[in-house]
Amino acid sequence: MNFEDLNLSKPLLNALSDIGYMNPTPIQEKAFPVIMSGRDVVCIAQTGTGKTFAYLLPLLRSLAYSEQRQPRILIVVPTRELVLQVVTEVEKLTTYMNIRCQGVYGGVNINTQKESVYSGVDVLVATPGRLMDLALTSVLRLRSVQKLVIDEVDEMFNLGFRTQLTSVIGMLPQKRQNLLVSATLSEDVEKFIKDVFYDPFKIEVISRGTPLEKITQKAFHVSNFYTKINLLEHLLADKTLSKILVFVKSRKLADLLYKEVEAKFPDQIDVIHSNKSQPQRINSVKQFEDGTHRVLIATDIIARGLDIKDITHVINMDTPDSPGDYIHRIGRTGRADKAGEAITFVNEEEQVLMEEIEKMMNKTIPLEMFPEEVAVSPRLLEDEKDPVLFDKNYMKIHTKKKSGGKFHEKKEKNKKVNLGGPSKRNPRMGSAANKRNRKNKYK
Repeated sequence: MNFEDLNLSKPLLNALSDIGYMNPTPIQEKAFPVIMSGRDVVCIAQTGTGKTFAYLLPLLRSLAYSEQRQPRILIVVPTRELVLQVVTEVEKLTTYMNIRCQGVYGGVNINTQKESVYSGVDVLVATPGRLMDLALTSVLRLRSVQKLVIDEVDEMFNLGFRTQLTSVIGMLPQKRQNLLVSATLSEDVEKFIKDVFYDPFKIEVISRGTPLEKITQKAFHVSNFYTKINLLEHLLADKTLSKILVFVKSRKLADLLYKEVEAKFPDQIDVIHSNKSQPQRINSVKQFEDGTHRVLIATDIIARGLDIKDITHVINMDTPDSPGDYIHRIGRTGRADKAGEAITFVNEEEQVLMEEIEKMMNKTIPLEMFPEEVAVSPRLLEDEKDPVLFDKNYMKIHTKKKSGGKFHEKKEKNKKVNLGGPSKRNPRMGSAANKRNRKNKYK
């Protein structure tokens, strides 16, 4: 099947031809007629299979020209990076259409976004937090929304956006079409679908959580984080690893890893996480995508939805807590039918997490031999050290410390002896004074 078989409009076909897309992916082929029918739809497909176009093509195909200012299509995504990517995809498809698309997200000036939204928008792409901020003003009204798309809803819940998302849905008209697109679905998401969607049609191209067949997976047992750094440096010395995305579990570890590795591979490595400003994050992704930097160190925030072309390797410095996060991480490679490789470093505590991932995928990840030339580091992170049972040694015998002070002779003025008041210095004078005081008292 090609795109012409989907009954797409001429402007959309021309746009697809310009970007070199000739044939729809399975998820795009199956989702198009169902979404066009107006039913609520839940799409489940692997990362990198074209889920974004799967909902954009039918929505844009049915979107007529209008001069109204308020959005008719609302797309909610978890991260700023995904907002920018979806907006870029909409712009690609609407090259020959008069469609206004705007992305809004936190971390930038809200007044600028207010002006953009107020000028008129057909398709609004937003993160839940900033969408809620704008919806509480008089600038944005959501009563005209006809189509709601929720992309990566499980990640929104993980990031604490459940309340904002629920509040936003309460502002939408009841008569609307709901679409949910994801690579994995948790129990919370299943319950959310039952509460919000009306008799949704489920499209599941492949079993949930199954990684792309094009991705080769393997793992190394590594004792601690600094040994993982040594192993990473060993792997980076191989020039066949040309475009590597390295995942770590926290911003602190991302900065630590960058500091340790960048010195040995100058001008080849960058780092991205939520503490970086939006311009820094955009620039980091751009330089990684165009090949300026060979390695990009990232936290899981970038794993959701970003489509960076030709990533040859994904390296997990740690094993993700959730099997779904593992799928999203490794899904950054092996995209568009290209081969990729995913390497995971597993310590003793993370072995349980790896077993959960293997159980979900119904597949064993091969364990590679640890290279002999890689040194095992004795350095440990604070959370890798053995816990201290007591905050002090209660068994220690305390001895009285001897004073270590030195003796100093007093100065002459301090050697004076206190002789007391006048009565002590002159007892007779004191006695006379006392008599006078008693007489005066009884007068």
